[in-house]
Amino acid sequence: MNPDLEKLVHLHHAEAALKRAESDLAEIPRLRRAVEDRLERDRSHLDAAKAALAGSQKARREHESVVADLKAKLSKFKGQLMEVKTNREYTAVLHEIEGVEREIKARDDLTFGEMEKEEGLAQEVKREEADFRAVEAEAKKEKAELEARTVALEAEAERLRKDRDAVAASVPEGALALYARVAKQRGTGVAEARDGMCQACHVRMRLQIWVEVKKNDQVFQCESCSRILYYEPPPPTVVAEP
Repeated sequence: MNPDLEKLVHLHHAEAALKRAESDLAEIPRLRRAVEDRLERDRSHLDAAKAALAGSQKARREHESVVADLKAKLSKFKGQLMEVKTNREYTAVLHEIEGVEREIKARDDLTFGEMEKEEGLAQEVKREEADFRAVEAEAKKEKAELEARTVALEAEAERLRKDRDAVAASVPEGALALYARVAKQRGTGVAEARDGMCQACHVRMRLQIWVEVKKNDQVFQCESCSRILYYEPPPPTVVAEP
């Protein structure tokens, strides 16, 4: 292979490897956010269950407070019953007592309903707490793995960056300038030629160009996308012995 072309291909592979490492590294924050979002969703489920339980407990306490006030009111009416002078007053107080007793029964029913509701909600809170603990533990593990992956990718990117720079330094100035100009325009400066076609832009090349490109002894550019072309011969076929 032409020495300049060989160095350019090496540079192309070094930059591709560096870009992959940098792309993987850039993906880490998104993966972290996904873990945090999942944790937040499960935390919100737990918070909602706790809020529902707290709401039911508050409602029950309010009912119990009203019942306490009604019972005090009932006791007062019963005291008045002993002091009335006429049948009409007696009947009126009895009517008040019956009304308060109905209110107490209604409130007791509501209190009992909230108590039953609380029991189910308490169980729901326990389930959500168990689920959240499991998710929290998994999230902690995933975040630790992401931290370790970040460190490894940063080290790998630094190594690949040094490798890329070393290769670039070995490329003659003219060839490097051509590579940089094409890479700036196209994203990559080199492309493999295979089956008579540029594998970057997928445009078929003229037959005589394809024949020359396969020799790998000159620096040819794709007539369509301007990328520098190289040919990778297929591995030799291994014939099994009979």
